[in-house]
Amino acid sequence: MTAVIEVQNLTKRYKDKRALDNVSLTVEGGAIYGLLGRNGAGKTTLMSILTAQNFESSGTVRVFGEHPYENAHVLGRICFVRESQKYPDEAYPKHAFKAASLFFPNWNQAMADELIEQFQLPMKQTIKKLSRGQLSAVGVIIGLASRAEITFFDEPYLGLDAVARQIFYDRLVEDYAEHPRTIILSSHLIDEVSNLIEKVIVIDNGQILLNEDTDAVRDRAVTVVGDATKVDAWAADREVLHREALGRVASVTVLGALAAEERAELVSSGLDLVPVSLQQLVVRLTQKAEAKSSVAKEEVR
Repeated sequence: MTAVIEVQNLTKRYKDKRALDNVSLTVEGGAIYGLLGRNGAGKTTLMSILTAQNFESSGTVRVFGEHPYENAHVLGRICFVRESQKYPDEAYPKHAFKAASLFFPNWNQAMADELIEQFQLPMKQTIKKLSRGQLSAVGVIIGLASRAEITFFDEPYLGLDAVARQIFYDRLVEDYAEHPRTIILSSHLIDEVSNLIEKVIVIDNGQILLNEDTDAVRDRAVTVVGDATKVDAWAADREVLHREALGRVASVTVLGALAAEERAELVSSGLDLVPVSLQQLVVRLTQKAEAKSSVAKEEVR
């Protein structure tokens, strides 16, 4: 696949805080990416810089091989749907959709009309009077109907109920299959989006922890449960992401794929293997990275 986004040594500073810290990243075209991480991890800052709504302090940024700032050739091919998107107070949803149709060359009005009906969006109500969920629906409709070559969704479904979120997920996958493009979905609802995303980017404290295919990520860790003595002995020489115990039973999540022979030996010894969900893995990797960061800061002091 061809890279549509290339970032090298990207840093963004706000006074004494680094929102992004020497980030290097390549995003290939024609895939659904999950941009995952805690609130404040740097997800929105990264997307804002890639869409020219913010500026890097240092490093290089290339979208379609060019810097996006004041670059109509680039900006006309990307769509950024923000959770905090602002619209004129007296505007109606139809005005937002009309503006989008003029800006995005691949705009599909038929899809927008279908989504308006599915989300039950009140078109005769000004945007400022819409509920949070209805406002989110406006952004989701623009993001999907734009069919931009790169679409960024920054937690766009906050306020949507479970039914509306499922409509979003279903229509996203359906339209992506018919009209392949690059979609970057920022979310903290990791379990909900885990079956949608083909590639995973994990960011924490402004640094990239992971950028891999989702299937490969799922094989990166395993949880072993059983007698605490046996579990601890087995995990002694492995990279432990998390351990918890209740009485004589322990559960240890370790990093690294297990061969079939290792799995068979574990089962024969009376230990249980439990798959690690994408959400669990992201949480454990983030916790481990933050623990290492805390130790490093203490050593500097």
